[in-house]
Amino acid sequence: MSDAGLKSQFLEKASFFSEDLIKCCRYIVAFGSDGAIFTKRFYSKLISTTKLLEDLLDFHGAKNNKRWYFYRELTATVVHLCRSAYSQKHINNRLQFYDLPNAVEFENEGRTTLDLLNQALVRLAPVILEETKLLELREPEGTFSPADFPTLTTSEMLPYDIDDEDRDQQRENLVKIASEFLRIAAAYDQFGFFRSYPQDQILTIIPDKINEVEVRRYEMLVHNLQSAFDTYVIHGGYRFGQKTFKRLRGYFSVCLHLLEMAGSLLHLYERHLHDAGYKDTYKKCQERLSELVDPWMILDRIVNYGLFYSGRFLSAGKRVAHDILNEHIERSSIRVGIPVALGFHTRPSLLVAKIVQHYGGEVSLVVGQDRFDASSVLDIQWAGGKIHKENIREVVFEGDVRALKDIEILAGVNYGEDLIGKGIPLPSELNYLK
Repeated sequence: MSDAGLKSQFLEKASFFSEDLIKCCRYIVAFGSDGAIFTKRFYSKLISTTKLLEDLLDFHGAKNNKRWYFYRELTATVVHLCRSAYSQKHINNRLQFYDLPNAVEFENEGRTTLDLLNQALVRLAPVILEETKLLELREPEGTFSPADFPTLTTSEMLPYDIDDEDRDQQRENLVKIASEFLRIAAAYDQFGFFRSYPQDQILTIIPDKINEVEVRRYEMLVHNLQSAFDTYVIHGGYRFGQKTFKRLRGYFSVCLHLLEMAGSLLHLYERHLHDAGYKDTYKKCQERLSELVDPWMILDRIVNYGLFYSGRFLSAGKRVAHDILNEHIERSSIRVGIPVALGFHTRPSLLVAKIVQHYGGEVSLVVGQDRFDASSVLDIQWAGGKIHKENIREVVFEGDVRALKDIEILAGVNYGEDLIGKGIPLPSELNYLK
């Protein structure tokens, strides 16, 4: 087949798969000043049509073609802006059900974020239309109207007539979910998103310290948490059910959608707005995109909104998770010997505390009439002083049976030390302590 024939085939395909994008851009140009046009149905339409178009362009080598590269980048930009906007729109729609404390500031920041994403789409629409003309793509007839993209919400709710509370094994699964929530929250704290960051500091964070891969990892962890909750605890989600359970789900549900949004924006920034490479075509395209989609706006919304509030709500949910955990854990007690030779000095105290922290449930170290928090290294060492002073040889641990089982294993190997205080290998059951 001739080159002209191949070109004609591709151009026909590109025209066909661009039709809905062109009509959506016409719609934005005509009605974009009214923010109400940006519904979840509209975002879904743009996501599906631009993703298919992006696949078509990639299959035919648009990434390596000067004529088509910019159109390919415009298409990808719309995909990720709309995915981010869809997640944020979902948060706005469902915020009343999350039962978040002091949420007014968060709600205002969310609306600001959605407005900024919509404004970027408004700037992109006429540029995309102009690019389709330069590429000689066939112009479809007609355009969309607001009637094509209604909102999802109404003022009505269906009656609640399926009772799925107190399901089998609910207690066991609640303990697992609350423990996993605490582990995720503790791990997320390492990033330090406890405050807003200025531009110069954000540029040292992204992508060197946190990037799309890392955020997607946390997104998947939280997604699995929500999936387990809805499957094994309250099948109907957070509209009904015990208030404490609903509140915990509200915390990890809002974090899930914030991380979805941040992940999409990180992809947009890392792949399309940052470090475009050494090729002149790529650099020029990146510069043109940056005039339409402000990279600083994207970075600010990622860090000072998406990641900041994810950290805030994960932190706020810790108390709820602890309350659920301590209400539903199976409790028991064990009597074990103290570390031979050196007692509860730093190493054995740290290992015991790490076990308790790993499971998240309450465990107390009981010495005579005194009780010490076994999740605290300092408390255990205080207990160690009393143990040494009173020449005590055995102590009692009370609380979460999961932690007690591992403390008993640890005590069985003299808390990971030999008789002169040097560390020894731990049993495989305690590999998480390494």
